[in-house]
Amino acid sequence: EEGLMRFLFKTDYEDDIRLFPHSGYVVSYGILLAFLFVAPFVLSSSLVSQLVFVCIYATVGVGLMILTGFTGQASLGHAAFLAIGAYTAGYLQQYNVPFPVYFLAGGLLTAVVGALVGFPALRLQGIYLVIATISFAFIVEEVLARWESVTHGNEGMRVKTLSLFGQAVPQNGPSFYFLCLAVLILTIVGALNLLRSPTGRAFVAIRDSETAARSMGVNVSLYKVKSFAISAGITGLAGVLFAHKLSFISPEMFTLQLSIEFIIVILIGGTFSLHGAVLGAIFLVMIDPFLTYLKDDLPGIISGIAATFGADSVTAGKIHGNVAAIASANGLKGAIYGVIIVLFVLFEPLGLYGRWLKIKLFFQLFPLYKRATFKRQKIYVKSERNR
Repeated sequence: EEGLMRFLFKTDYEDDIRLFPHSGYVVSYGILLAFLFVAPFVLSSSLVSQLVFVCIYATVGVGLMILTGFTGQASLGHAAFLAIGAYTAGYLQQYNVPFPVYFLAGGLLTAVVGALVGFPALRLQGIYLVIATISFAFIVEEVLARWESVTHGNEGMRVKTLSLFGQAVPQNGPSFYFLCLAVLILTIVGALNLLRSPTGRAFVAIRDSETAARSMGVNVSLYKVKSFAISAGITGLAGVLFAHKLSFISPEMFTLQLSIEFIIVILIGGTFSLHGAVLGAIFLVMIDPFLTYLKDDLPGIISGIAATFGADSVTAGKIHGNVAAIASANGLKGAIYGVIIVLFVLFEPLGLYGRWLKIKLFFQLFPLYKRATFKRQKIYVKSERNR
């Protein structure tokens, strides 16, 4: 057990689907959980606030991972599911419905809508499915803007402070952070159990080859709709927490850019593992302060450098102005997201978690590591070769 290499001898089928493949996992997750439990008491409130967003984004990431990473169905409309969860919370709260009830209602309603969105997926694939999910997201955005009796239209909706068992849970307090963390942990454990179940195996079979899945007796249509429903339901639960975190929701928050952010979460983390959802969420939430820094401080730094290299004050001022104009341009965030996606697809298709696995394996096998270890083997069913 002590060496770098670990040999896992699997002696029965149960070993193949254990939650923790070996004792090292229990130790490392124990340490991580201990850190997360003390975090709100030792970190600044702004950092804890970022951690809450990480939990919410990672929860959506897990939902999207089930759909995209494990069933192979693309979706650029997940912001709409988040919106449905958020608005369910805001609407039912007005009628003094208790939190556990509208939390579950948000998840269930979103799952039902998700199943309905899953039906077009039975006939559409690839880019056409992406377009269908985008148009669904636009429809939801329009409905939220127009259905004023329920959503208050574009003027938005205030979400009252969450109250649980008669106790107020303010969105900046440690208890709200623990609630979001608990939802994330339960989602991850639920997703792990789902993937070990026949349903999860069917999802993966559909992703790898629909033809092969169908020939093994997997009801592809049923499982695709199921995958959409489960994925949407999880996103709806995250939406309820999202509404409380922001304490105000309006239709223009749930745009295509938010859906793209969710795609970035799983793309950057790695689409084949639930660790990836968490890593991607951390990356995405932490890039925001970095972009703010670009906007605010970078112009001054660059013009300062120019001045040191002998530029006169007028030129330095011009440089400052130009950099500031570029940095504050509205499209900057979208452009940076685009560049990040392209770079990851080109250079790190397995995401951050994939890179971590490679580093781990490198040290385990040193000096026998082969670069081709992670190259995808090309094995095609004949009928799918030309796709």
